[in-house]
Amino acid sequence: MDKKMTSIDHIDFSPKPGKEYWVNCHREWREEFIYFLLVDRFHDSTKRNSLNFKNRHPGFGDKEQLERTFGGTIMGVIDNLDYIKNLGCTAIWLSPVFENNPESYHGYSIQNYLDVDSRWGTKDELEDLVDRAHKLDMRVFLDVVLHHSGDNWSYPYDYDYYYFNGLQFPFGEWREKDKPLPIELKDPDVYNRKGQIVNFDVYPETREGDFFTLKTFRNDGSPASKRIQEILVAIHCYWIRELDVDGFRLDAVKHMHGPAISKFCSLIREYAHSLGKRNFFLFGEIIGNDEMGNPYIGPKILRSSYDQNVYYGLDSVLDHPLHSVLADVMKGTSSPSKLIERYDALQRNALNRGEYGDFLVTYIDDHDQVGMDYKQRFGHQTAPEQIVAGMGFLLCALGTPCMYYGTEQGFTGNGPDDRYIREGMFDPGDKSSNVLNQESWIYSQISVLAHLRQKERALKFGRMYFRQTSTNGIDFHYPDCAECLLAFSRILFKDELTVVYNSSPTNTKEEYVLIDNMINAKGKYMKYLFGRKGRVKIRGHAPSNDGPLFFKVTLKPMEFLILKNY
Repeated sequence: MDKKMTSIDHIDFSPKPGKEYWVNCHREWREEFIYFLLVDRFHDSTKRNSLNFKNRHPGFGDKEQLERTFGGTIMGVIDNLDYIKNLGCTAIWLSPVFENNPESYHGYSIQNYLDVDSRWGTKDELEDLVDRAHKLDMRVFLDVVLHHSGDNWSYPYDYDYYYFNGLQFPFGEWREKDKPLPIELKDPDVYNRKGQIVNFDVYPETREGDFFTLKTFRNDGSPASKRIQEILVAIHCYWIRELDVDGFRLDAVKHMHGPAISKFCSLIREYAHSLGKRNFFLFGEIIGNDEMGNPYIGPKILRSSYDQNVYYGLDSVLDHPLHSVLADVMKGTSSPSKLIERYDALQRNALNRGEYGDFLVTYIDDHDQVGMDYKQRFGHQTAPEQIVAGMGFLLCALGTPCMYYGTEQGFTGNGPDDRYIREGMFDPGDKSSNVLNQESWIYSQISVLAHLRQKERALKFGRMYFRQTSTNGIDFHYPDCAECLLAFSRILFKDELTVVYNSSPTNTKEEYVLIDNMINAKGKYMKYLFGRKGRVKIRGHAPSNDGPLFFKVTLKPMEFLILKNY
């Protein structure tokens, strides 16, 4: 980095000389399969060989190792891009990489927004990572933090202050002489200074208070809050210019004002467009329901110095309501009724979100599991078949699927806090091995599913319908018990792909599955695309196709199948 780069006044917003920006990505964002990794935990800069195991690995790191920097680097990601590409992922979401407080390993405690943390690498290496990913036809998304900075200053006497009736507390002192950066952040007035949040579910406390010791930026519509927004826009435009990244995941969105998010997103898109990047993807983290997320998605009319204008907010958000029910359904411990309700709600809310409003970013595992007293990965006490089925559901259902690193190797992390679900893909005490095993069964099955999604357009663009099933071929109904046959279809014009899953860990199920009688015909066939070879005949009771059409299938415990009409 240029040593003079300490202020946003030093930023040149013109295209970087000699840089050819990646502007011709042929996919819409709803076509992506995102791989989310913590840079510190994915891989270090050492060349290693994968351990040989068939099904799964628990991941590396004990209690003490997982609470501090582990040793992963940007170069470790570069060296293993083929691992992510071969898995079938089309985009990489990197945990925050800007310079953090020294005690932080996760990236969300930023003290210098203008440089990469030297523990993870350099700006040149990050630019190289993006370039190499583009050559492999993969997008790169950065995780960005707009709500708060790191623990860069203290309250008086370095006491802990807690939110109380919206009172603003006095400023103490900066923790480092030359931080934070840019220097525009070294202004006490751009921070709320209202102490730590006590209740994360109460407004305005959860918006105005500090995230523990991390310091919240001003977000109250004041001149100072408008100034910090200008600073944050400039910072993140700088990184688009320097790196040619393809999108941002916005952290802690529900703790910010909707208009502020809309303004940020619109200005970021405008800058990306000025470089020729037309499909810059902006998605956010909102822990809550659809009503909480809706104000942040799609077009909003905001007042400005020119009266008013339309600003376009986030393209999408992480589908937290789906995450909260999907895992239990796939494990056979919860009825699919809430899952079906989730998709009904998704369609209702999509009506005001624009063209792709029902395509949220879906996930079954993540790095912090907010709201859970005891943290555990989806793979904890889960059979390999259930892990494959869980990822198969995401890859076949409505939405943009996102996979948390390690899921593809069956990581089993669990414990009382976040560190236990942030295992290493390599052993810092052994310089010879890792668990980036492309031959493991879970990895290989997810790879087959992901490449099938790339090939079959209905799995990316088709309408989605949950299917009724029957044990006798006459009385059809939606599943209403925990251990069931779960089925849904994706329909694109005349193509129907039907997913069928037996959520029972112990019992075989033989049932009939309804399909569309407008595009199918009795006597025709559904052929297997995943899980088996062969085909099943389409049946019906009526002489013509006027009545219900269905096929019969027998599934072993935890078996996951995909069929297509022909």
